[in-house]
Amino acid sequence: MDGKMLARLGAVVFVAIAVTATAIDMARKDEPSAPPPAPALAQPTDPLRETLRRCQQRGEAAASDAGCLAAWAESRDRFLGRTPAPTTPQSGEGR
Repeated sequence: MDGKMLARLGAVVFVAIAVTATAIDMARKDEPSAPPPAPALAQPTDPLRETLRRCQQRGEAAASDAGCLAAWAESRDRFLGRTPAPTTPQSGEGR
């Protein structure tokens, strides 16, 4: 076999493989896909998540809200895996 014939044979084999791969890919797309997984019936509500959503909706006003600042601190502690610092009772001024 000379080089020209070998190049033609290689090109024909390449085209045949490309056509076969395309046909297989098109056949797979025609098959119906699996149904989406069913949603969880009842997810436990997280009060922190609800507070963070409320703070998100408040926009810039949330930056001066003590409740939002506390929620952000708790969220940050959860994310970083830190245990929240124990709150110390304030000393009574009227004693």
